Amino acid sequence: MSEIDAQLAKYALKSSDILVPKSTIDLKKWAIVACDQYTSEPEYWSRVAEYVGSAPSTLHLIYPEVYLDEEHPEHRIASIGSTMQTYLEADLFDIYENAFFLIQRITDSAPQGRWGLLATLDLEAYDFSVDSKSLIRATEETIIDRIPPRMKIRHNAALEIPHILVLVDDPNKHLLEPLVEKRDTFPSVYQTELMENGGSVQAWLIDRPEEHQAIADAIGALYSDLDTTNPLLYAMGDGNHSLATAKCSWEEIKQDLTAEEFACHPCRYALVEIENIHDPALEFEPIHRVLFGLDENTFQQEIAKVCSSFEKHSTADLKETAVAINGGSTAQRFGYIDQYGIGYYTLNGPKASIAAASLQTVIDRLLEQGLCTVDYIHGSEVTARIGKSEGNIGLLMPEVSKNSFFKAVIADRSFPRKTFSMGAAHEKRFYVEARNIAQPSS
Repeated sequence: MSEIDAQLAKYALKSSDILVPKSTIDLKKWAIVACDQYTSEPEYWSRVAEYVGSAPSTLHLIYPEVYLDEEHPEHRIASIGSTMQTYLEADLFDIYENAFFLIQRITDSAPQGRWGLLATLDLEAYDFSVDSKSLIRATEETIIDRIPPRMKIRHNAALEIPHILVLVDDPNKHLLEPLVEKRDTFPSVYQTELMENGGSVQAWLIDRPEEHQAIADAIGALYSDLDTTNPLLYAMGDGNHSLATAKCSWEEIKQDLTAEEFACHPCRYALVEIENIHDPALEFEPIHRVLFGLDENTFQQEIAKVCSSFEKHSTADLKETAVAINGGSTAQRFGYIDQYGIGYYTLNGPKASIAAASLQTVIDRLLEQGLCTVDYIHGSEVTARIGKSEGNIGLLMPEVSKNSFFKAVIADRSFPRKTFSMGAAHEKRFYVEARNIAQPSS
């Protein structure tokens, strides 16, 4: 291990051998949005499947969660594993050794580009438990039931393809921004348009020792400013359950390893994109909810149990609702839409500190009683469209402040699950790069 690598390891950071499809592969068909998007819109995934066809694509390497309830999921899981092996044997990839990538993602809402650093994080420094004080930490409640289906896929996986976004609190912009300024001096790895209004993405190769040293120094400076009793360096942005799955898989694998294998096993690490929470192009979007098969009276009976009283207000449209719940009022508010209209609720004397926590308590109680089902939706317009159907209730969540994000995670340990998202569904990370995580031969 070089001195630079040893320095990086102190901060749970590592370069990696990164795989990217060769130039003969159509990257627009290869790159697919994160598997946990559009879970209530099977028509989206049907369009994607029709567009991709049989072309090499990460569509054939992931399990879109819209299909999780299908019969015989083992067939899809087996196909994912065999396709990964086929792609490797077909020499589909170029390999960039000991590398980081500088990533620029351009979308309609971020025409100037959102910047990230593709790197691997050491899962030994990650703990997703509620009381965690690890360097790498979950920011929302991890739903343990969501891990086993993902574990089945990872057990057979020769490749890891990332949609995980991890945040650092870098207000002085020492990590990413110096690389951005020098990007014209770096080799370009790929550039492609993305399907379904996904914008575009470009990557540059960061493989020179001087840049690796600069990354190590910048991360070290961030680390030195942390509270040593509660050092939150990397906070989960997107892909919490994917990283948790990698962690659980590693905990199983490492039990039978020698000390030498433990130190360098590929499954000890996870490929992620690191972004600065202070990037002006990075927008936090609340994740909304839709309740299915529920009447208003039953909903309000449960609302009454999480506060001393509540008020229901009508609005003219989504814009007016957004102003009401995000307009700076200290009152706890959330929006709603059903077949009868749109508006917002104000909770007086709530038992929880934020609206997301109050509503999650309500939703959990309704689910326990079998009174409804729920889906978590990215985008207010989609929530409104689904919520206004008969028997549904759409719940519109207020925004989360990214300026106080890290402090809130440290103080409150985590947000309720599915509180926020970094951008709308079509702005999520698309699968492009890969890493070989096949277990070394004995």
